Amino acid sequence: MNFFGNELMDMTTRRQWLTTSIASASAVLMPFAWSQSTWPNKPLRLVVPFAPGGSSEIVARSVANEMSKGLGQSVFVDNKPGGAGNIAMQEVANSHDEHTIILGHIGTLAVNPYIFPKLAYDAVHDFSPVTLLSKVPSLYVVHPDLPIQNLKEFVAYAKSKPGQLNYGSAGNGSAGHLAFEYLKMVSDTFMLHVPYRGTGAMLTDLMAGRLQAAAVGAPALMGFIKAGKLRCIATGTPTRLPQLPDVPTVAEQGYKGFEMTQWYGLLAPSSWPRAHLLKLESEAIKAARTSLVKDKLAQDTALAVGNTAAEFEAFIKAEQARWKPVIARAQIKPEGV
Repeated sequence: MNFFGNELMDMTTRRQWLTTSIASASAVLMPFAWSQSTWPNKPLRLVVPFAPGGSSEIVARSVANEMSKGLGQSVFVDNKPGGAGNIAMQEVANSHDEHTIILGHIGTLAVNPYIFPKLAYDAVHDFSPVTLLSKVPSLYVVHPDLPIQNLKEFVAYAKSKPGQLNYGSAGNGSAGHLAFEYLKMVSDTFMLHVPYRGTGAMLTDLMAGRLQAAAVGAPALMGFIKAGKLRCIATGTPTRLPQLPDVPTVAEQGYKGFEMTQWYGLLAPSSWPRAHLLKLESEAIKAARTSLVKDKLAQDTALAVGNTAAEFEAFIKAEQARWKPVIARAQIKPEGV
């Protein structure tokens, strides 16, 4: 066979080899591409690391319903309280079904890393931030039988009875615990902390008069305030809330620069494929920004956010830097330590 015949044969062989290789690669990659494009292929579990009845559940359920529409699968809320949120965070960090996500919180992301000597999860490396869903104003409330009408009177009353007043929270290191310790620090008052396993149980005791005060996210409180079962003496926001125009802020009542808000955001295990994270981010942002979610949260005095994953990641780092010195100064420790 001459030179041209040999070269023609080589070209034909190479063409056949390339065709076979492409077909083989397609056979391998097609199921992967199909699995990526069809994710999620079953309902997503949104774990809330607190007991039912608090701000976290209101935020989670509002957003979950809207996310279900865009994802094509239901998103159901699963309350998993205990261990200041650490139990749920560890479970989700270790999950591998690629359909379990968690509601991150000021406590689990910006507080627990500094109050627990050792955590079973890494708040930075074990999770991928998805979006900041909501900011929730903290309200300072008292039992209506307490003989005070505002924060100034409350501080004076507490100073006249050092160690005799009890305030409750959803647990050590919770947002309510932080909020009240922050207030105690700036007002130089001494009150006893009573931790509970969730906001709902704590509010029950507060309204029954077994506690005198608490700091709680606005969504869980507005109905009780309007019904006269609790008295709001201050808000932790920079400006007064439209829903409570007659209630001054903490800053207005003598503590300049004081601000305390809770926040909630969506997180997924860091082991998730990038494609899943991008799709979840897109749908979560859309859900948080819908008029339905904004209106629902506004009714409970919560602000819908819906920022990017990069913005949420930067926000978490800023909050960690903010609360680390406060925790050290207040010497907040977990139960049993």
